[in-house]
Amino acid sequence: MPESTMPPLLEFEGVSFAYPDGEPGLSACSLTISEGSRNALIGANGAGKTTLFLHANGLFRPQAGTVRYAGRPIEYSRAGLRRLRSDVGIVFQNPDQQLFSASVFEDVSFGPLNLGLDPESARERVEAALDAVRMSEFSGRLAHNLSFGQRKRICIAGVLAMRPRLLILDEPMAGLDHAMQKDLLSVLDDMHARGITLFLATHDIDFAYRWADRIHLMTAGRCAAAFDAEDLAENAGALESAGLPLPDVVGLYRRLVTDGVAAPGRVPRCVEEVLDLLTQRSIQ
Repeated sequence: MPESTMPPLLEFEGVSFAYPDGEPGLSACSLTISEGSRNALIGANGAGKTTLFLHANGLFRPQAGTVRYAGRPIEYSRAGLRRLRSDVGIVFQNPDQQLFSASVFEDVSFGPLNLGLDPESARERVEAALDAVRMSEFSGRLAHNLSFGQRKRICIAGVLAMRPRLLILDEPMAGLDHAMQKDLLSVLDDMHARGITLFLATHDIDFAYRWADRIHLMTAGRCAAAFDAEDLAENAGALESAGLPLPDVVGLYRRLVTDGVAAPGRVPRCVEEVLDLLTQRSIQ
């Protein structure tokens, strides 16, 4: 889905930030997330990905530049941040950073109750959120007794209960086995189908290429490149400069073209698309 077809939802314009010890976080960083899109943020450790996320819902405040949400600069008053955080939810890499209540139900209900909802309305949101991440049967369980992947899904449910327009996930696939990753990906796809804008950080370039509408490349605290995922092969130089490889499927497809097995054209985004091309070619 090309970015030009969707209005901007989150915008960073020349944002800079350094930590109290002088460690740089962001350096004149500009980036746009379009409403309704799926976005992958890639880059090496220390590139500024988590710092960027912490600015997205006002946990950090820029020392220079502007962060806009829905076309307006973030308002850093208590009321302004409360409104923002009901719309922009963050799920951190380690679920134990977000789980603090005894039971799953209590943890997921914290956000809605903090918004001032009555208990019945909060319960409806909690039940819907747990159903969305397929964790309804764990409602009465102790959160910290669940598996790592289950705790991640509970964290997502806690954010979903706030009914966000934008969901930010920091390395959501980290620490999950293949089956858990597949299950979580299905949950994310369901959320996107419901109209939630997704923005996640990942070190998996193959996943980013296969899943995202837009890819944003962070280096040294700034967004060095942003492009539609289908155009990734054309941005090989930017990836190489950041020490990142091309997805394996790109190399596979180029080899097949060189060997005359596949015809040149649009670069496939997953192995399944390569197999489809080869099947079509064998039929012709």
